[in-house]
Amino acid sequence: MYFHLRAVPPPALRNSAAWMRRLFEDDWDTVRERIGRHREEVLDGTYLDHDLLYAGAPPHHAPGGPRADVVLGGRPLPQPGTGRPPFLLLTAAQAARVATFLRSADFEGLWQLARDALLPAHGGPAAEEELHAVLAVAHRDLTAFYGRTARHGDAVVKCLLL
Repeated sequence: MYFHLRAVPPPALRNSAAWMRRLFEDDWDTVRERIGRHREEVLDGTYLDHDLLYAGAPPHHAPGGPRADVVLGGRPLPQPGTGRPPFLLLTAAQAARVATFLRSADFEGLWQLARDALLPAHGGPAAEEELHAVLAVAHRDLTAFYGRTARHGDAVVKCLLL
């Protein structure tokens, strides 16, 4: 299971689930090339951990805005008849706000807020160093992805691939 985020120029967007599905049908070599150019980002099955890092866990969950939009935020576009989760769409303006948030975010502060909620699912304190490193690398990559997306004035389409 992978959670993909892809930058798309607003004029190219279509309000069609079939069109959006085609966005995510490329082979891994093509995807890796876009990742290298910060035009796409992929989170593994721990994407919910990344969302918790930014949006928080109840009762401190971010109600909306850039913090909540980093991973699971966006306008849902259903995939009727597929049984798949909806696509999520961030406008170019929303993506730019996420880029600004990530650029100024204190990763260590985010980690400290999420640490106690994250560690139990990963083996407790013994897993802290590894989990911290994984989330720090993803934070760096997401910051680069959203930064480049904002500089190009692009929107973001998100998809959970099962």
